[in-house]
Amino acid sequence: MNNPSHDAPPVGAPSDTHRLWGGRFNAKSAAIMDAVNRSIGVDFRLWPFDVQLSKAWAVALQHAGVLTAEERDAIDVGLDAVGVRLAAGESPIDSDEDIHTMIDRLLHEEAGAAASKLHTGRSRNDQVATASRLWTIDACARLDAAIRELQLVLLTQAEPLQGAILPAYTHMQRAIPVSAAHWLLSHFWPLERDRLRLAAASRGTSTLPLGSGAVAGCAFPISRELLKGALGFNTLSANSIDAVADRDFVAEVIFVCALMATHLSKLAEDLILYGSSEFGFVKFGDGYSTGSSMMPQKRNPDALEIARGSAGRVLGDLVSLMGTLKGLPSGYNKDLQDDKRAMFGAVDTMLLVLPAVAGAVSELTFDTVRMRGAVSSGMMATDLADYLVEQGISFREAHKAVGSLVRQCEETGLELHTLPRSAFASAHTAFGDDVYDALSPQRSLERREVEGGTGPDAVRVQIEQARLALTPAGDATGREGALFVGRRP
Repeated sequence: MNNPSHDAPPVGAPSDTHRLWGGRFNAKSAAIMDAVNRSIGVDFRLWPFDVQLSKAWAVALQHAGVLTAEERDAIDVGLDAVGVRLAAGESPIDSDEDIHTMIDRLLHEEAGAAASKLHTGRSRNDQVATASRLWTIDACARLDAAIRELQLVLLTQAEPLQGAILPAYTHMQRAIPVSAAHWLLSHFWPLERDRLRLAAASRGTSTLPLGSGAVAGCAFPISRELLKGALGFNTLSANSIDAVADRDFVAEVIFVCALMATHLSKLAEDLILYGSSEFGFVKFGDGYSTGSSMMPQKRNPDALEIARGSAGRVLGDLVSLMGTLKGLPSGYNKDLQDDKRAMFGAVDTMLLVLPAVAGAVSELTFDTVRMRGAVSSGMMATDLADYLVEQGISFREAHKAVGSLVRQCEETGLELHTLPRSAFASAHTAFGDDVYDALSPQRSLERREVEGGTGPDAVRVQIEQARLALTPAGDATGREGALFVGRRP
């Protein structure tokens, strides 16, 4: 039978290593096990939220009769002091396996014996899940603000380009002319969908797991409704087994980040192409470009290229998390320690890339002459077919007639607008003397005034819709405004 050491700390006092577990072990854990198990390098950033939820838990314990008012006050004052120390740069020690252990150790230093009662009825399982959710809700608000900044830059650039014309592309082939503002706004709306998805993810995250204990719920009569209100959650978790293991909210936020990164990659790819000498539609500014270590003439759009590359990294975070979750049984498992590595990586990447892309876009200058020069009359082939449809010809017959004209252009090296009148007459008798009017790029735009189209009036309406989406009044229509009220402790 093993006798306790004479120099062991008294019951309720922290041990030398201040582990939150270990009473049933005789031997020290292996050094490599400590290294594998230690997560404080990743989860340290959760400290404001752990302090916040611990203060709320102390109140709940007082209401349950576990703490006296004096003990609750001592813990509250102690947690405030711990927060000050952490904010000032307090560093962990070797025995702090995670931020929750570190805060518990510091609280014992600040509050004394009362600190030993704080963990009553609470497990690190529901503690970590709650702190992670609080961090995630705050991260969603920060991501939303960063997306809005990029959207505002896109809108600001689009407004003066409503009358500028450039080619739209399908299959990376010139297709039909569009307003340059219309093209820019085609990148605005995917970001707006990202904001809506982010709002939904934030709403799903706002479910309180605290009070679920390790897996079966708290054995003390704490008020989870009180905790919910104190911490600003929308709902309570319905099942304690599910609550400590649920990482759907992590997967959802990383998915939003991955899709957002994909949208940024598409924007970056367009701009990288349009900024090349072969296109020349845009010129990059100095602030978000770099040069070559060998070729003095180079101006490289590195911010955009890094944004394009980041999409693969964030996708990797999503795949990593999903691969972990799919193999787990119910209840908490230590595999979930890696959920924060994936979450923090995805969010950090987006909070770095979004402002960089916004800065790069804000510095762009558009060569409207070069854009307009890339619009050839052959791109109005669809308008030419529509001309015949307006004369009562079926679109299939019109398509065939215009196709013969396009083939003739390819064979002769001419453009549609340089073909002689006789060529149009040979293609179809319904072509009149006004056929050349159908080859005007401006008229092509003006004919597309359908909602969401590239017509001048339609684009003006779209700009107003985009402006409304970025106003507080627009947010208050039920899309996401109320979800992103600051929750930082």
